[in-house]
Amino acid sequence: MVFMSKNITANRITTTIITTTIIIMVTRYLKNKKRMLTASCAKINLFLELTGKLPNNYHQVDTVLCSIDLFDYLDYEVIDSPQIVLSCNINQLANENNLIYKVASYLQNEYKIPNGISIKLKKLIPIAAGLGGGSSNAANCILALNKLWQLHLSKAEMHKIAAQFGSDINFFLEGGTARGENRGEIITKMPDIILNNILLINPGIAISSAEAYKLAYLTSKQEQHYFDIKNVYSSCFNRLEAGIRKAYPIVDEVINTLKQYEAKVSMLSGSGSTCFGIFENIAQLEKCKDYFSEKGFWTYRAKTINSENSIS
Repeated sequence: MVFMSKNITANRITTTIITTTIIIMVTRYLKNKKRMLTASCAKINLFLELTGKLPNNYHQVDTVLCSIDLFDYLDYEVIDSPQIVLSCNINQLANENNLIYKVASYLQNEYKIPNGISIKLKKLIPIAAGLGGGSSNAANCILALNKLWQLHLSKAEMHKIAAQFGSDINFFLEGGTARGENRGEIITKMPDIILNNILLINPGIAISSAEAYKLAYLTSKQEQHYFDIKNVYSSCFNRLEAGIRKAYPIVDEVINTLKQYEAKVSMLSGSGSTCFGIFENIAQLEKCKDYFSEKGFWTYRAKTINSENSIS
């Protein structure tokens, strides 16, 4: 079952704003091929199962990801000097360990680009939160520099580069709704799953992917879950959730509270610590949002978006 919101007008306005923003970005790029302003979206995982272990010791996954209308913003400008200059509203992210910097440096060296790039990141997606912000930024960087540095990379070539830097980056090259397999880097597009009343809650703790997978356990083939797009609500599942709820009681509390406020689905996104609820009753969603906001938790009301609105 795929839920369609009654609050259609508000969501059409939001979609119009996003689309208009993309048009403005593209127009600016066409007028000035040295600068590009872009939006980099977050994601949620509706489904995540562990199906085995790979020879390199990575977990093999089967996951369903959806882009949502929560964005970071990146401002790129080609500069004459060969430096890569990264700045951010969160100072701790403006360094060479940031995936944006690593991707830009790789592309510059690999394709012998004489120019440098100035990148200004406005970070709004919570960090280490299971929403894919860093991976989204990296994919955004590949797409932007492919145009600004005129690399003429094919989509297949960009996917090959993305897979070198992380497991979720490939998803963000496509956006919308997709299935991720192997480490998560093998992407198969799916029909867009439209969910309009999603409440994101982050309890203010950071959980690394490495820790989340360490806390998880593998099951037999017979015990594994499977995703059925015809039954979205009942298919939602995250194998990483049980271990994290046990290790972090605050995550368990958030998921239980979402259920108490009548969320049809309440679960962990990716490796956490962000949890989300999918609601049919908007009044209950707003009450739940107010409850967590009063406790000082980060909250955001979101909806899924399609590929066209995911990539800009």
